Amino acid sequence: MGDTTIKISESIRDRLRTLAEERGMSTRAYVERVVAATPTETERAERTARAVAYVQAHLREDFTEGDVREAQEWRAAIADGRLGGRR
Repeated sequence: MGDTTIKISESIRDRLRTLAEERGMSTRAYVERVVAATPTETERAERTARAVAYVQAHLREDFTEGDVREAQEWRAAIADGRLGGRR
């Protein structure tokens, strides 16, 4: 296994350390886990295609890419706090 050095701000380094410690992990192990678990855009597109094919085959034949885009926009709105906030 090769070592790599990256330059990050002290505040991010400290945050990484805290996040790792909270999980009983080394910073290195935590970063490896997070990066390994984060899909690339290609992997995300492949997952979406498989999910759409499943929905079309088993749940709703007329499910379209437009439905996927609408769901993605809805999810983004929730994540941005534009929907679903406390009143």
